[in-house]
Amino acid sequence: MAAELKHKKRHACVIVLGDIGRSPRMQYHAQSLLEDNYNVDIIGYLETRPLEALSACKIHELSAVPVTNLTPQLKLLFKAFWQTLSLLMALISIRRPNFLLVQNPPGIPTLIVCYLYCALTRTKLAIDWHNYTYTVLAMGTAGGEQSRLIRLVKRLERYFGSKAHTHFCVTRAMQEDLQRNWNIGPVTVLYDRAPTQFHPIDLPQKHELFMKLSKDYPQFMPQCYADLKQSGVLEATALTQKLANGSVLYKPQRQAILVSSTSWTPDEDFGLLLQALQSYEKTALAEPQLYPALLCVITGKGPQKEQYEAEMGKMQWHKVNIVTPWLENEDYPSILASADLGVCLHWSTSGLDLPMKVVDMFGSGLPVCAYNFKCLDELVKHGENGFVFGDHHELAEQLRIWFENFPNNPSIQETQTRFGRSLQQFQELRWRESWRLNAAPILEAFL
Repeated sequence: MAAELKHKKRHACVIVLGDIGRSPRMQYHAQSLLEDNYNVDIIGYLETRPLEALSACKIHELSAVPVTNLTPQLKLLFKAFWQTLSLLMALISIRRPNFLLVQNPPGIPTLIVCYLYCALTRTKLAIDWHNYTYTVLAMGTAGGEQSRLIRLVKRLERYFGSKAHTHFCVTRAMQEDLQRNWNIGPVTVLYDRAPTQFHPIDLPQKHELFMKLSKDYPQFMPQCYADLKQSGVLEATALTQKLANGSVLYKPQRQAILVSSTSWTPDEDFGLLLQALQSYEKTALAEPQLYPALLCVITGKGPQKEQYEAEMGKMQWHKVNIVTPWLENEDYPSILASADLGVCLHWSTSGLDLPMKVVDMFGSGLPVCAYNFKCLDELVKHGENGFVFGDHHELAEQLRIWFENFPNNPSIQETQTRFGRSLQQFQELRWRESWRLNAAPILEAFL
């Protein structure tokens, strides 16, 4: 029977009421389903190019919500109405799947539409809880969680969420909350794990990436090309040089790379990082022999990006340089593996989800400084695999300690070795293996 199921084509539909290309976890779900011999439909928005592996899926692009001049609450209602129609039309157009696998948030109108579709077509419904819709919407709503609109959203999310046949979530804390306070179950914890494209890389690979980035971002170019005139140097970047014999070396007294990935949304206080960098600038200027220049690579797209780029443009820094590229899927893992330290500014609106960007950093072998919140210790353990901070003062102190006498501080090298052992253990379980263990058996029960 198991062999029969393995070779029989199954049909699954993955639903993301957001940009598919910026929904890595749902893309990994779809890729795993493909590898398990499913025909996969994906419904969502196509603002960013999805993973190449999903070319075998049939992607149904939703129509963008038209821009209106309505009040904020009427905009939400109009958006929900538009998305309801778009999602219904997409669902009607696909071959009936064995199950829908739906991302939440956003849960309105996703959960309502998907429940009605499943009830009418006798299709199984699985929800992957990344967070709670009502807590996300409460951030930008007057009155927060106590407003009438948000209380209504919470009731709808709770009622229709409970109608699913099975549930996945991202933390044990969320599993406990769903089961105890929402009376929702069964709930399976499916932790985010880095897929195989996130892994450590060697120095020649880092050099190739820096050469590629230097074509578009002058921060990666050497300050002058005098080093190319030196005997034996073929090509150089701001951080590396390639010799005539093919070997690649770091430049002496090179700058350090600090990387952060952000969605430029209110649940990530980017101003906190700017304050910490301002402190580092003062420290590095006062003791230039102890502290290197920092090249901060901030990746991602989002609504507040232009606002912060304007703010960064006003900074008259000499020891800190910031570049904000949008990297292609194949370059993002490489920049993480090429950095010296990662920073995560994510805090959870519910206190119950974990930042996938830290998972990506750990998969790439990159230690991280992460903003502390309720369940972060399910991923980041202070002093074991990274650092945890609560404000910009703590982050600034962590940057100061980590980069003192960079890159030859014996104390930090010892810490790096300890962190490296923890990160190697983390890398032993990848997304694919975790999905096979925790998700595949549950979804196969729907066949």
